[in-house]
Amino acid sequence: MCSEDHGVVTIEGRASESPGETPALCGARTRNGLPCRNPPVNGKRRCRMHGGAAGSGAPKGNQNALKTGFYKRQYIDLRRQSKRAMREALMSLGRKRW
Repeated sequence: MCSEDHGVVTIEGRASESPGETPALCGARTRNGLPCRNPPVNGKRRCRMHGGAAGSGAPKGNQNALKTGFYKRQYIDLRRQSKRAMREALMSLGRKRW
């Protein structure tokens, strides 16, 4: 979809800064598996739809994922310990796998 028209290189209607130079594109993968062809936001590498907009992304110290505490470190360690104790108990009974 590149075309040259009077010395200005365009990609789907967008002109680059100088002839022969292709403009920067977002490049994030879209749902169809192709790279995004929108221009990035000034000072960023991605377009506004793929994380280049101001305020995009999760806030610092995001607590949204902590609904049940299932993935807190102390509970992960507790589950590991109980699994290990169960495995050792079953192995002492003569079972190789549980």
